[in-house]
Amino acid sequence: QVQLVESGGGLVQVGDSLRLSCVASGRTLSRYHMGWFRQAPGKEREFVAAISRSDGTTYYAGSVKGRFTISRDNAKNAVYLQMNSLMPEDTAVHYCAATDYYSVPRAPSGYKYWGQGTQVTVSS
Repeated sequence: QVQLVESGGGLVQVGDSLRLSCVASGRTLSRYHMGWFRQAPGKEREFVAAISRSDGTTYYAGSVKGRFTISRDNAKNAVYLQMNSLMPEDTAVHYCAATDYYSVPRAPSGYKYWGQGTQVTVSS
């Protein structure tokens, strides 16, 4: 069992940056591929970014590529999402998730463990 806790969300202005953190307890994160997802009101949960457990290969949704960076620190049992050049359409609850699937999934259904989410609001 893995418990995930996100932090770092908040209210920011267009063009600002935020760094989300996800800290795990229960098991070492090095066993898992890790992903970040987000869900805006009235919309489905969508893929944002993911990082593999083996070689740290990263994957991004087209809407955030070039603006967001996912990283992991296995020694701290943590995963991060650096978000730059934030836009109003980034407003959502952001979740981190873990999976031991053989490959890195982009679908939420591919992830077994989820955090409670952290709210990111970008004001124009």
